[in-house]
Amino acid sequence: MSRGTSGIVELESRHEGSSFWSSLRTAVTGRRRTSRLPGTPEPGTVVTEARGATLSLDGTPVLRDVSVAVRAGEVRALLGPNGAGKSSLLGALTGDLPLDGGSVLVDGAPLGSWTATELAMRRAVLMQQIHLSFPFTSLDVVQMGRAPWRGTPLEETDDQAVADSLAATDVSHLADRHFPSLSGGEKARVALARVLAQRTGLLMLDEPTAALDLKHQELVLQIARRHAAAGGAVVVVVHDLGLASAYADQVTLMARGRVVADGAPAEVLTAERLSEVYDYPVEVVEHPGGGAPIILPARALSH
Repeated sequence: MSRGTSGIVELESRHEGSSFWSSLRTAVTGRRRTSRLPGTPEPGTVVTEARGATLSLDGTPVLRDVSVAVRAGEVRALLGPNGAGKSSLLGALTGDLPLDGGSVLVDGAPLGSWTATELAMRRAVLMQQIHLSFPFTSLDVVQMGRAPWRGTPLEETDDQAVADSLAATDVSHLADRHFPSLSGGEKARVALARVLAQRTGLLMLDEPTAALDLKHQELVLQIARRHAAAGGAVVVVVHDLGLASAYADQVTLMARGRVVADGAPAEVLTAERLSEVYDYPVEVVEHPGGGAPIILPARALSH
């Protein structure tokens, strides 16, 4: 982080297209270029995909020939144990992690063919953690999500987009609170509100429920479900297999940097497969009310 001669704080970001820091930079500096506005894809259209993605970090392979497609109208959950490659795959899709091999496409074109602003108009990214020491209010943070639309007709909807996003994530009452003073769960919901305020067709969410209580975990996945039902696309990294079973249309189960299985939750999330992938006995129990199956670790009864 450094200051230029103008006194404006400059923030470094590898993933400037749709990250928090890019929104901050654009909101503060007002930098803008002529951009290709996104269209509205038909349901089932692939909006982003990885093809044969391979990646090593510090000499360790984290993605091994991984292919995945995210489609309009669907929620796709990336699942797997720690170190499986879920967040690395999401990072490859966002462009945070340049691949050693393979490719990433956005709206059918190579990731690198889009400008940062054009990417920010097409997808919004929620990272696992946001470190922000400046005393911005929650409202300030959410307003940064509107930065890609500056100078376009959609700029006129800024206030409504921000208000709707604060309400959707249950943080309207935190609007005037300084972001650094919030709890971990509150920060996560404000960060999600910033992503929603961006109003993109594709949401890319890295463990959005990790710091949340039960109510707000459900809220986040309900938001994802509604976004997909409205024609958007969602790719989300989650650890809770029950949430994935209940809310995802498609799941990608990963282990050791590879895709183990890909498809509908009922087809992929079997007790035998999950027990093998997680190296721990897992039970998949039919829901008594007829809902999504209940997935939980097998536990011996205590006496």
